Amino acid sequence: MLTKYLLSLNILAGAVVASPRFPVFRRQADVDAFIKKQTPIAKQGVLDNIGADGERVEGAAAGIVVASPSKEDPDYFYTWTRDAGLTMLAVIEQFLAGDDSLESLIQDYVDSQAKQQTTSNPSGDISDGSGLGEPKFYVDISEFTDSWGRPQRDGPALRASALIAYGNSLIAKDKKSQAQENIWPIVLNDLAYVGQYWNESTFDLWEEVQGSSFFTTAAQHRALVEGNAFAEALGQTCDSCSVAPQILCHLQDFWGGSAVISNIPTSGRSGLDANSLLGSIHTFDPTAECDDATFQPCSPRALSNHKTVVDSFRSIYNVNEGRGAGKAAAVGRYAEDTYQGGNPWYLTTLAAAEVLYDALYQWDKQGSLTVTDMSLPFFKDIARNVTTGSYSKSSVEYTSLTNAVKTYADGFVSVVEEYTPSDGGLAEQFTRDNGKPTSATALTWSFASFLTAASRRAAKVPASWGSSASELPSQCSGDTVKGSYVTPTPGSW
Repeated sequence: MLTKYLLSLNILAGAVVASPRFPVFRRQADVDAFIKKQTPIAKQGVLDNIGADGERVEGAAAGIVVASPSKEDPDYFYTWTRDAGLTMLAVIEQFLAGDDSLESLIQDYVDSQAKQQTTSNPSGDISDGSGLGEPKFYVDISEFTDSWGRPQRDGPALRASALIAYGNSLIAKDKKSQAQENIWPIVLNDLAYVGQYWNESTFDLWEEVQGSSFFTTAAQHRALVEGNAFAEALGQTCDSCSVAPQILCHLQDFWGGSAVISNIPTSGRSGLDANSLLGSIHTFDPTAECDDATFQPCSPRALSNHKTVVDSFRSIYNVNEGRGAGKAAAVGRYAEDTYQGGNPWYLTTLAAAEVLYDALYQWDKQGSLTVTDMSLPFFKDIARNVTTGSYSKSSVEYTSLTNAVKTYADGFVSVVEEYTPSDGGLAEQFTRDNGKPTSATALTWSFASFLTAASRRAAKVPASWGSSASELPSQCSGDTVKGSYVTPTPGSW
């Protein structure tokens, strides 16, 4: 790894522009109505795919998140550590927002992960932590032994983030002992895994490219930062968390000048990938500045990347005909994709919206918006007269620009609405030619992505994960910390 200096951004303050012009998409009332209708469907869609009581996943163990009820073409009737972690982050967010009925399900998830961590598998076992990198298991938590892209090192980090979110809520309710006894042993193992193995090769979140992944690296950095704070709150220590700055340093390697190169090596692709959009929304911190180092959604890097990634899909899908620059479009994984026909995905199109809703929240809290040379192409697509400058919340320019971004973000939700069947079911993909739902049915991650995008649009955000706690080193290293692992057991609640 040889990074490493952040690009200097010349922020030109005080520039004056005419009121920006921006395109008009579907009326906001239409998007509001779709979200109101779809939200309970998406929430139930998630619950129906979690054992043991989920209506679509008979035979799944309690607390196990099943990727999809689809059992053929493709067979997704498994639990992936990554998908489960991201899904449970959304579920825990709903719980923290006031749905107490979800707590027993969350506790079942915690218990299921204590068992899953101790299940020996082709990646290894708990003795040296290697088994934590196993991507997926059967829904009864037994090992999957067929050939697969393993290891996948984002799963432990994402599981840690989900468990920490719930653990912090227990601490806030004077239930520290439950967090200490039931959650900390599992989190400790996951943090140890990240600290020990972060600098080794991994398969990316699409399970195709082996090397180094932007999304994985971003998730690992976040987990160690919030893991260190969680440890301190419990009176524990996290030796593995000391390498968080080095992981942040490595994260800068993925910046290509105008967009994130999502996988190193690129394996013959351009490197433009929705992996980077998902990375930005996972590292979103509602208290953060528009920080380029952590690719915060409002940062110049994230906005430039958003434009470049979305543009890469405009001309390759027939469903994007007429959806030129500045108009929301259907978004897939990466332009070269051929899996199941290489189509747009619901969750990646929603991610394009969520990045922008996150950015709007950050600008609102900061009270200003800055257009830099790097982010200018993004803004010019939706407000063609804009120039570089800083605009306060009280200015007409700020209002025009944020309205344009909100309209643009809503456009991606409208794309999803257009290709969502009347029953609200969200598959994995919709076809590039006519938008018909395809691939795995009732994808849990699709439903969870809708819930988080809708929450961000409503300015409902998670707690800060402490993005400012880790400073970027002046020089990178590949330092790791050998982990120490414990054998967790299902807890007593």
